[in-house]
Amino acid sequence: MPQPPHSSLQVAAVPAQRVPGRDRDQDGPWHTEAVCRRDEAGLFFAPSKEPTAARLSREDAAKRVCARCPVMVECREHALLQPEPYGVWGGLTAAERRVVLARRRRRDLELKKAARATGRIAAAG
Repeated sequence: MPQPPHSSLQVAAVPAQRVPGRDRDQDGPWHTEAVCRRDEAGLFFAPSKEPTAARLSREDAAKRVCARCPVMVECREHALLQPEPYGVWGGLTAAERRVVLARRRRRDLELKKAARATGRIAAAG
């Protein structure tokens, strides 16, 4: 039986100190519902000296796990707010999260500029 390309990789387990701790609702922490907590956590963090092709394959497999996760959005927001420097969180790699954060910063700057401009127009009018 052929095995998926990521199954032979040696990957690090999810570090316990990186597990998010904020509550999603009254039922408990959101991360207790995360699909990756069950049996595939090793997909989400790179082993040392991982070849590019293996990394891309592993990240793709991790993203497929994220796609079926009921708390993907909460996980992604956690990783963006921390910010988490490593691994796949909420379907995004660390590089993809850096892009999202840069876009959010640009958007926030544009909104602040627009708000200042609107304030000046209102004050003049």
